Amino acid sequence: MDQIARHPESRSESAAVRACTVARDLEAFDLLIDDMEAVFGDAWGDLGFEEAARYLAQPDAADLEFLVVAVGPGDAEALDEVGAVVASGQKLGVNVVLVAQDVGPAALHRLLRLGAETFIPYPLPEDELADAVRRLRAPAPPRRGAGDAPAPRQTGGHSAVVIPVHGLAGGTGASTLAVNLAWELANLGGDLAPKVCLIDLDLQFGAVATYLDLPRREAVYELLTEAADCDDERFLQSLATFGGRLQVLTAPGELLPLDLVGPDEIGAVIELARTNFDYVVIDMPSTLVAWTETVLTAAPLYIATLELDMRSAQNAVRLIRALKSEDLPHQKLRFALNRAPGRTDLSGRTRAKRLAESLDVKIELHLPDGGKAAAQAGDEGRTLGQCAPKNALRREIARLAAQIHDTNVEAAERAA
Repeated sequence: MDQIARHPESRSESAAVRACTVARDLEAFDLLIDDMEAVFGDAWGDLGFEEAARYLAQPDAADLEFLVVAVGPGDAEALDEVGAVVASGQKLGVNVVLVAQDVGPAALHRLLRLGAETFIPYPLPEDELADAVRRLRAPAPPRRGAGDAPAPRQTGGHSAVVIPVHGLAGGTGASTLAVNLAWELANLGGDLAPKVCLIDLDLQFGAVATYLDLPRREAVYELLTEAADCDDERFLQSLATFGGRLQVLTAPGELLPLDLVGPDEIGAVIELARTNFDYVVIDMPSTLVAWTETVLTAAPLYIATLELDMRSAQNAVRLIRALKSEDLPHQKLRFALNRAPGRTDLSGRTRAKRLAESLDVKIELHLPDGGKAAAQAGDEGRTLGQCAPKNALRREIARLAAQIHDTNVEAAERAA
């Protein structure tokens, strides 16, 4: 019978083996060896892929808690073998952690779909393995109680207005605008408020969950990668509820390649949201990706945030040029000037006017500086409307939400 080989660094043969690494050449992942020692002490061992496939078919494998599968560029041609190990671990109920170095998104997607719970890029970030183990060991969140906000009901009969928000440079307030715009829309009309969904499509560094103090659900990754096969009910179950009114699809818990999902998957997610809500606000990554066109096509307007600086101006020019070169509807762009100068700042207003003239665009949204209140709201996991309702930025965003809603209602009445 195959036995797990204890790594030379393991000091005790008596400790029960709770974890096992599986790799073609574990010595090529020397940082992983150090982390396994730090997390599991003596209670771990290592196997090759062939040995692991045999071992997981034995009764002794039922005692394993974690299977850490390390793959590199040399494993690209042997994914069937690697996938069989991942699937066997998943079938046994073992937590499968994937450690990947220079592995393409298609291969990574395949292994995660076979049952890997999470993945960590190699070289491993500090304490990342320990964090993953702690997260997987944590008990499942409690079931919703009677006093909690109810989950959204499946409807499928809506036709939402899609509103993407795209930051043309870091710190231009795109996420702040997206979060607060979604909240203001969700609070229009009292009990008859529209149904609003906020989607964070910045798959790597999305901050919506942080801004609203929401958990990043594991189901989000599965939804994004399997959106074409998802129904309304599964989509709605993947959403988190904020303030009893706003439904949120957070970014995944793990840092993922932006090309892990394609236009078809993003299109399916937008369609699921569009048919179940009245407004869908999307926080976009600052990077242009293959599915940016999908979002742009689905939206009647595309808000781009910028500031009074050279980097924003240059990036705006590049964005407009890129859209024109691909014959995409650049006319949908609506520029929002973050930290816009006030009425008495004549010098700043002159600079803003020159910026618009140099870009040959109209800056339609002038967002005041939210000051400390904007940063504090994000740190506290609340919106500006909740913690600083009289803030100038909050009032401007509330005015924008009302304008969007009024325009949409008027259009619906004319269509009727």
